[in-house]
Amino acid sequence: MRYLLLFFIILTSLPAKSETEKVSLQNSQCPSWQAARLEQEIARLSVKLEGWDLAYHSRGESLVDDAVYDSLREKHRSWLRCAGKSQGEVLPPAGSATSRHPVSHTGLKKLATAEDVAGWMKGKPDLWVQPKVDGIAVTLVYRRGQLVSLLSRGDGVRGQDWTSKARAISAIPQHIPDNAEQLILQGELFLMMNGHRQNVAGGVNARSTVAGAMMRRTSHSVMPAIGLFVWEWPDGPPTMTARLERLKDLGFPLTAEFTQPVSTFTQAAQWREFWYRHALPFATDGIVIRQQAEPEGRYWRNRPANWAVAWKYPAVRKLTDVMGIDTTVGRSGKQAVVLRLQPVMIDDKKVTRVSIGSPEKLAEWDINIGDRVAVSLAGQGIPRLDDVVWRVAVREKVLADKAGKFDAFTCFTPDTSCRAQYLSRLVWLSGPQALQIRGLGPETWKKLLDAHLVSSLVSWLSLTEAQLNTVPTLGEKQVKKLFAEMQLARQQSLRRWISALGFPTAGLAKIESLDWSQLNAMTREQWQKVRGVGEKRARQIQRFMQHPEVIAMFDILVKERLPAFTQSDSPEESLSDPNRDN
Repeated sequence: MRYLLLFFIILTSLPAKSETEKVSLQNSQCPSWQAARLEQEIARLSVKLEGWDLAYHSRGESLVDDAVYDSLREKHRSWLRCAGKSQGEVLPPAGSATSRHPVSHTGLKKLATAEDVAGWMKGKPDLWVQPKVDGIAVTLVYRRGQLVSLLSRGDGVRGQDWTSKARAISAIPQHIPDNAEQLILQGELFLMMNGHRQNVAGGVNARSTVAGAMMRRTSHSVMPAIGLFVWEWPDGPPTMTARLERLKDLGFPLTAEFTQPVSTFTQAAQWREFWYRHALPFATDGIVIRQQAEPEGRYWRNRPANWAVAWKYPAVRKLTDVMGIDTTVGRSGKQAVVLRLQPVMIDDKKVTRVSIGSPEKLAEWDINIGDRVAVSLAGQGIPRLDDVVWRVAVREKVLADKAGKFDAFTCFTPDTSCRAQYLSRLVWLSGPQALQIRGLGPETWKKLLDAHLVSSLVSWLSLTEAQLNTVPTLGEKQVKKLFAEMQLARQQSLRRWISALGFPTAGLAKIESLDWSQLNAMTREQWQKVRGVGEKRARQIQRFMQHPEVIAMFDILVKERLPAFTQSDSPEESLSDPNRDN
């Protein structure tokens, strides 16, 4: 939660993985930028963070998602370390927190993994678990049973005085049955809900709603809907059981209802899962595991406590850096852009790449190496780009200008600039839509390409076993099977061979009724009359059939005396293996 992180997180946490820029970023601790560039990036991010802080503390406006804020605040600290700059505590804007807390607010160390949680729990007695309520931390001070102060958390030492607003919050008793000279409670103001399920609805901006209402100078309609969850009683009863019972007597029943004893990690994990999926009266973002024993309040400091930790719920989306940008070219010349990412775990999936579509989409997203992006998992666990949450100041051209260079009639041979599209053509040729050559996938094609054994889409037909055996990474058994599969491919139908070479899909159905001589004689006007073809596709078919490189391949196929190009009747598909289509 950003509010917690903003004021009390210790700035000596492990350094974030950072970037180096050129073609891609490196996994070094600091960017490889020149000092001036690093200063520029730090200054720009500093201004943005300060603006968000000012809006939040002065107007109660949360201009950015908490996870985004936390992530960019961490990036800022990392860059400061790299620049050798001071990393003092992050304090709220001057004048926004003026009242001193009688007992400092401690923070919560957030544990990232189940292993971390189990390790922290090991050997600790008298542990209890609570939902981590997503709201605004406050201090309540009672003197002889009378509420005298309600303070925002602020920086953990000083906060804003919200005492006047407490009268509008029915969940805060103005009087309690206790005559102690001073009784101090710390807790969370939250937006009351009816049957909220965190795994379904998420945070629903509940925390921001409460923050906005409390920050406004005038009363707000949300005030009656604000609840209070007390999670600390400095110098309270020594046992948790006594503490919970006394809080109920004082008018704070929620704490007892949602605080459970645990003795094993499994129990803690079960409560985390239960509260994540079941109806609750508030939004949550994890659980808090705490020890019963706590030091005296006078020893508390505005830094993470050592007697309590947070274990947050799995994020539905993660923030990470763009480490590199790659393009792929399909057999039809269509280009696709893939972002290489600093690896992140989403649920149980490690995400290292995300596809964003065409180069035009890259321009629309305005993504550059070093930008921080939000990614999630779409259907079937496919990574998806959700947002660009921060763009580095220096915007460089990351892709060569290849617009319009590739289309369905380019790269029938493996020229240097054509390797990607040519390889895509080969993969299609041996795939299930075409010749069905088992054992001849992308990696094997790459090996044959590297060995200079496939100078055209049909040159492999003349390969011998001896030539295949010269490829260092192909074993003898693999070569025998591959060679046999290549010979079987010779028997494939005209339709499959034409599809393998890239014939426009719209005309393939017609080929079922044609032999090679009939196909070769078809005019554009004849194709235009074929159902599902039309004028545009007829032009594409004519262009394909008249393409010099296609004609050259047809000549080779005829000379090789393939059945599909010599018989007067169309051959049956897969003559040597009738089950290959099944």
